[in-house]
Amino acid sequence: MAEYNQAFKSKMVQRMIGPAALSATALAATSGVPQPTLSRWLRDVTCTLADMSKKPRPSAPATPRPRRPEDWPAEERLRVVMEAAQLGDEALGAFLRERGLHEATLAQWRAAMLEALAPGRQRPPPVSSKRERELEKQLRRKDRALAEAAALLVLQKKVQALWGDEDDDTKPRSDE
Repeated sequence: MAEYNQAFKSKMVQRMIGPAALSATALAATSGVPQPTLSRWLRDVTCTLADMSKKPRPSAPATPRPRRPEDWPAEERLRVVMEAAQLGDEALGAFLRERGLHEATLAQWRAAMLEALAPGRQRPPPVSSKRERELEKQLRRKDRALAEAAALLVLQKKVQALWGDEDDDTKPRSDE
């Protein structure tokens, strides 16, 4: 394994950063240094820079948002839908990019909220924990009965396949 001095490493990293930056793959082809090595050097430098600038950005939220839209809490979804409703097309695009959302996701959230707020929609009464336990017990009992019935049907088909049908027209053998 080749050893590289710090000045050479710095020069290679500088060539991968900046306005005329090269990719690690392109630089590997021209310099002879393996691409994974160049990528590791770049990653080490960016991690070091990130550690040095631990100051929170003024536009950064106090609590980090979940990355997947499915994990967002309902309050955050409502806030985003309300903010997006006040924006024009261009501003909406920037708003969605900033939050890492797609327009289709926003439309789904808006539709779900409108459906939930529709008049005449009734919610089911809350189920008490005792009633819930009773229903779960009943469900388990029915699941067991269903599994037993399915096993009996399978067994019945196997018996018919082995012994044949009892109602066939063949005459019994006579011992003469």
